[in-house]
Amino acid sequence: MHVAVKTSSRLWGQVNGADVFLFRIENESGAYVELTNYGAAIVSVVVPDREQQFENVVVGFPDLDGYLNDTCYIGSTIGRYANRITNARFKLDNKICYLDTNDGKNSNHAGNSGFNYRVFAAETIDNGVVMTLTSPDGDGGYPGALEFRVTYTWSADNELLIHYKATADKNTIANFTNHAYFNLSAFKSKIYNHRLTMLSDNIVDSYEDYTPSGAIIPAKQKVFNNNKLSDKFKIDETRVEGLNLFYIINKEAEGSALTNSALLIDEASGRSLEVYTDYPGVFLYTGDYLTSTSPTHTGNQAKPFDALCLECQHYPDSINHPNFPQAILKVGDVYDQSILYKFGTI
Repeated sequence: MHVAVKTSSRLWGQVNGADVFLFRIENESGAYVELTNYGAAIVSVVVPDREQQFENVVVGFPDLDGYLNDTCYIGSTIGRYANRITNARFKLDNKICYLDTNDGKNSNHAGNSGFNYRVFAAETIDNGVVMTLTSPDGDGGYPGALEFRVTYTWSADNELLIHYKATADKNTIANFTNHAYFNLSAFKSKIYNHRLTMLSDNIVDSYEDYTPSGAIIPAKQKVFNNNKLSDKFKIDETRVEGLNLFYIINKEAEGSALTNSALLIDEASGRSLEVYTDYPGVFLYTGDYLTSTSPTHTGNQAKPFDALCLECQHYPDSINHPNFPQAILKVGDVYDQSILYKFGTI
């Protein structure tokens, strides 16, 4: 049988006695994705530019130590709840749940119990990797034992599909995403000249600490319609002034599988990234606080505005805002969400 995509793996190290692997999913063109079961993270995405030069377009580390020392969720799977929970607490079924505080008084990306710190069980399939994790009842303050699975597949057309499934034995809240940082120039420049389209007219209003106010407002001057990133925020690398915004996707007709949500273009290289998802929104983070102590694939430490995140997810802090669509995972229900990153050229 002729296989257009092949998956390989090698032992990459150990964490607390658990084996950590580096996986590679490669298609016939030579484009490939590397993953690790530490944090179920994307390590590299190597795709061609318009001249068919293959280069890596995500922030990642050449060895496991980089991930063990990382504080910016680089490439990681985020769970149990992506983004911020105000005051690190929420009420569910008349019980107050207290979470880790790791972002001032708030909890961000599940605090110290985040999935980005976990070693997942993993198995390869023909065109991808399946990673699983059991998160015990009370993990990080979240109720219910959670059975979680993330499946990564890579296609002959340079499409990376991320599929999340989860069940819990108590009612809980759940919001999983991937925290890849993209730079389509392959880090030849910062992200300022990248052009972005967000298929969104409305955003979630937020306070200075990035927690939601509860209001849903028109994006107005923060609308992206093939705009350069530098048109939308002040470039000042000495003072952090990027964008941390949740864009509510303009949904297509009910029943459509994945909605076209965002388009990122680097005109210099000709690379493009289309984002499709069945999540209600995309959190745009321009890498304002991106940093690393370890060298990345470029040989340099990560710096602010080297790359940006397009994190497809449920509304931030929705449990504390009854007017938001909720992300409650009930006993007997199955969490089932997908993100598709389609790499191409213009």
